[in-house]
Amino acid sequence: MVEIAHSFWYSIVQGGSDMARRARQVIEYRVYDLNIDFPALLLDGEQWHISDIKSKRLHFHNCLEIGVCHTNSGTLLVRDEPYTFHAGDVTVLPRHVPHTTYSSRGMTSLWSYLFVDMRELLSEVLHTEEDFELSTFSPQSFIHLFKGEDYPKIRFLASSVIDELKTQQPHYQESVKGLLVSLFFEITRALKASADAPPVKKRKDTLVLTPALNYINENYMRKVSVDELAEMCHLSTTHFRRLFFSIMGSNPHNFINQTRITRACTMLQTTDQAVLNIAETVGFVSVSSFNRCFQQMIGVTPRQYRNPDGQGRKPQRPQSIVQYRGWVAPDL
Repeated sequence: MVEIAHSFWYSIVQGGSDMARRARQVIEYRVYDLNIDFPALLLDGEQWHISDIKSKRLHFHNCLEIGVCHTNSGTLLVRDEPYTFHAGDVTVLPRHVPHTTYSSRGMTSLWSYLFVDMRELLSEVLHTEEDFELSTFSPQSFIHLFKGEDYPKIRFLASSVIDELKTQQPHYQESVKGLLVSLFFEITRALKASADAPPVKKRKDTLVLTPALNYINENYMRKVSVDELAEMCHLSTTHFRRLFFSIMGSNPHNFINQTRITRACTMLQTTDQAVLNIAETVGFVSVSSFNRCFQQMIGVTPRQYRNPDGQGRKPQRPQSIVQYRGWVAPDL
């Protein structure tokens, strides 16, 4: 299976009394549809040399990103906080954390990136509510960059996961799960033990929608109330709707349906489940509403999407979404 990544674009005006005078900062939202049975995607190879040119935009993901730097040095920028990296370092970016990476002047650092849904992949191991909460790696009080010389176990475990995914020897999936369990607990130990972790900062440019985006990502299949989402973000419903549209370029209801349809696309491509079952699984109350919403967003019916060759045309993507088959090259 080839994993799909969608890209939602929106603009943020960083706050303050001088809002009208400050330029809009464009941030890219990359949505990875991970394999349902094994939600881990590796981006690796010689094409993953990161340029020394700083990107003009940040980006964030809907899942956890673990990166391993193989060569040279550079800067990881999380929001506007810079972290200097070198070969052997490991970066860990929770979902919905805006960031970008660029190499030192005159260099092109080589990376491997792992995108993973820890909750789904390790559900048999993470039993407690504390574990499930930690599995999302909350952005607060977080160490985003682990120096290889300071955290050799994290470097070893992350590199071992990448090696297993590259070689795909027999039982590699079981091996990856075991390694990720060890990596998960090694990271959580480091977070708890770090006395010099940066304090939580109340930032004007923090993504105030993060609680709502997290909730939608995990509960899209349920009935989601806009009032509840607004309360999670400590906003009035009216202000939440206005802010959500200005940031995400879509109203909450449409964004929830986009999330559902994105998941449905993965299920249509990777399972033999009936369209009715898929519609119910992703949260639609009827197959007719699912078909109508699917065709509005994708351009064809679910059955045509599943069997495009038999229909004589390729599915049409919604104009608000730029779709890529994975990320075949780093930002330039």
